[in-house]
Amino acid sequence: MKETLDKTVLLNDQEVIERIFSHIDNNTTDLGETVWREPVENYQSQERFDAEIALLKRLAVPYCPSVALPDRGSYIARKAAGTPLVVVRGLDGIVRAFINACRHRGMQVAKGSGCSRSFVCPYHAWTYNLEGNLKSIPGQEGFPGVNPDEHGLVEVSAREKGGIVYVMQEGRITEEMLDDKLDYFTPEQALFEQGDLTDEANWKLLTETLMEGYHIKSLHKETFYPYGLDNVTLVENFGPNSRVIFPFRRIEKLRQIAPEKRCVDGLVTSVYLLFPNVSVAVLSKHTSLVILEPLSPTRSKWVVYRMINKDSECHTITVDEAMRDALFVNESGQDEDRDAACAIQESAGSGANSHFTFGYFEKAIVNFHQHLSHHLDSK
Repeated sequence: MKETLDKTVLLNDQEVIERIFSHIDNNTTDLGETVWREPVENYQSQERFDAEIALLKRLAVPYCPSVALPDRGSYIARKAAGTPLVVVRGLDGIVRAFINACRHRGMQVAKGSGCSRSFVCPYHAWTYNLEGNLKSIPGQEGFPGVNPDEHGLVEVSAREKGGIVYVMQEGRITEEMLDDKLDYFTPEQALFEQGDLTDEANWKLLTETLMEGYHIKSLHKETFYPYGLDNVTLVENFGPNSRVIFPFRRIEKLRQIAPEKRCVDGLVTSVYLLFPNVSVAVLSKHTSLVILEPLSPTRSKWVVYRMINKDSECHTITVDEAMRDALFVNESGQDEDRDAACAIQESAGSGANSHFTFGYFEKAIVNFHQHLSHHLDSK
């Protein structure tokens, strides 16, 4: 069964495998049709950074996987596009998002993640329920004219689709906005790890490392390349998003299996780029949701959630297996990708390049920049 996305059809497993075999046999890979030249200034400019932050606030952007808010009262507080937010599952099971600022003096009412029946400001104990309503003002007689009904937490739009919580800071998320969002996670996929880390690189440089296989042999010669293939990738662009599939060498064993019985699970890494700053990477034992939060023109934070993959008919995936799978990702190239992005950032201001050139092998990156430029120019 093919996945249909508006007028775009993503390849099914059998089609993916046949296309990979064709590339292997013919020493080819998926190619784009456009060369894109991105000004180096766009990785350094404060003006461009501010415009990108404004764009992130106007779009429905993934905030966390649904499984990270498992219970009524579960919440996650962090900055998104520079704004402190708290997202919580209410007593009615509905996910809501609020600006994480007390309506008294602006102190953040939640920190990190946890489970609670209310949010109590640590500064003066003004208390809000999970719907954001102000329920208690200690010494309320000292605040004549302050109507609690008018001083609830400021809500921003949040909706769930396909196992992901989306947040939109300006405007409201409509059902139509989520029509092109795939179902990435199922309720039975347990969250086994979450965390964050910071890199001294523009968020776009870090995103670009995930979107092509042209660098595999040169950058990952002793890590991923012994298991994977160099510059053999499948790239499917759908709207501003992309799916990039990186096959492992062990996919060759499927040649002995009838095409209708072939399954690609565990034999490729599929990376979905969710425009503009989120990726979903499906590996052998686990799937990650990664949000790249821009902190400055030259600094970015990775917000990472990892879930165990669905069990197969013949195997139940354990937490230990999923953790080993995640460790393999770091050791087989992700750390090298991050280092490369940081090194590029260091040289960006040298004047050596006026622009970076993305060619036919970098089809998904070209698609990303085309849509980013269009969104920013149309504002």
